[in-house]
Amino acid sequence: MRIVQKYGGTSVGSLERIRKTADIICGELERGNQVAVVVSAMSGETNRLLSLAAEVSDNPASRELDALVATGEQVSAALLAMELQKRGVGAYSFNGAQAGVKTDSSYARARITGVQSEHLIKHLEAFEVPVVTGFQGTDEAGNITTLGRGGSDTSAVALAIAVQADVCDIYTDVDGIYTTDPRIEAKARKMNHISYEEMLEFASLGAKVLQTRSVELAMRYNMPIHLRSSFDLVEGTMVSKEDDTMERAAISGVAYNRDEAKITIMEIPDHPGIASNVFGPVAAAGINVDVIVQNVSEEGHTDLTFTVPRNDYAPTMKIMADLCKEFGASGYKGDDSVAKVSVIGVGMRSHAGVAQKMFQTLAAEGVNIQMITTSEIKITVVIEEKYVELAVRSLHAAFDLDRRSEDC
Repeated sequence: MRIVQKYGGTSVGSLERIRKTADIICGELERGNQVAVVVSAMSGETNRLLSLAAEVSDNPASRELDALVATGEQVSAALLAMELQKRGVGAYSFNGAQAGVKTDSSYARARITGVQSEHLIKHLEAFEVPVVTGFQGTDEAGNITTLGRGGSDTSAVALAIAVQADVCDIYTDVDGIYTTDPRIEAKARKMNHISYEEMLEFASLGAKVLQTRSVELAMRYNMPIHLRSSFDLVEGTMVSKEDDTMERAAISGVAYNRDEAKITIMEIPDHPGIASNVFGPVAAAGINVDVIVQNVSEEGHTDLTFTVPRNDYAPTMKIMADLCKEFGASGYKGDDSVAKVSVIGVGMRSHAGVAQKMFQTLAAEGVNIQMITTSEIKITVVIEEKYVELAVRSLHAAFDLDRRSEDC
C-alpha cells in the first residue's frame, strides 16, 4: 500500500513529538507500506515569523512574506528526516520547489496547478521516505508561494493524487470527526465514515479539522482521507465517497458556527439588479456573504437580510451606510450576536420530515429561528448565539445521534 501522511503543527511541535511521528512512519514501513510525508511548521512557528515581519514592516511585500513563512515547514521537514535517518530509514527532506509543487502566483493564497512527482515515486518504490514541506510551492517564475492557512492539508492531498497513493492520512491532535462538538455534547460519537459532501458542510461551518480546499480536491479525484490522531493511535474517520453505510440515517451530525453577524438593509427600491447592487460592493471588499433572505416586495421596496463573518461586520455595515444613501433605502441594522446551527446528512435525500423535526425541536426549547437556508444535505438556521449549546444538544438528542454508533 502507498500512503501519504500529513502531520500538523502539534504533531511536530517538539523534538519529542517528532520522535513519536517517526515511530508512526516506521510502523508503516515495517508493515511493508510505502510512505511519503507532508509536514506543517512546528506549532506557533508561523505566527512567530509573522510577528517578526510585522516588527520590520507595517506592510511587507507579499513575495517576501511568503519566502519568510515558508521556512517554518522546512525546519520540520529537515528535523523529521534527520530523525528517520538516525533510525536507518532512507529519508530525504524536500521543500516545495524540490518536491515539484507548482502553483499560480497568488501570494499567501496560491492554488496548486500541478505536482511533478516522478522523483518522489522513485523514492517510494525504493521504500525511502520523502518528507515534503506542506503549505508551499513555486510559481512559473520560481518564486516561493504559500497556500494560505491550513494549506498543508491541500499539499498532502495533492501529493497523494500525484503519486497515486491509496490513501491520504491526515494526523492531527484529534482522533476523527464527531457527530457534534464533544465540548458541548458529551454523548457525541466519533464517525467511522463520512462523505466528502458532508465533510465539506462541516468544514464550511467552522470545523477546522480539515481545510475545505483539501476536501474539494480529494472529492474531485476520489482520494480517500483518513483523519486520525498522532497522539492516540486508534482508527479515525475515513472521508470518502458516499456508500451504503451512509444512507441508513437521515442525519450524520450537528454543526455550528459562532463566527456570524446578521445585517439588514431596509426598504431598498426593488428592481432587476438590486441584489447585484447590494452584494457587488460587499464582494469587492473581499467579504463572503452566506445566508440571504429577501422579503416580498411591497410598493416597490424590499428588505434584504444576510449573514457575514463576524470579523467583517464593521466594514459591511459601512458599505450598507453608503448604499442607503446611494439607493435611497430607509435604513440598515445589524446584529453581531447570532450563530448558525446545522443538521447535516446525505440521508436527507431519501428521508422526509427532517426540517419539520428540526424546527419542532428548537421550538420546544424556546429557540427562535431568525433565518433558514437549505441544501440537498444540510439545513441551517440562524439563531441568537446564547442558544447555540442548547440547540446543539437538543438536536443531537432528537436525531438519536448519541445512540447510533453502528450507523456512523
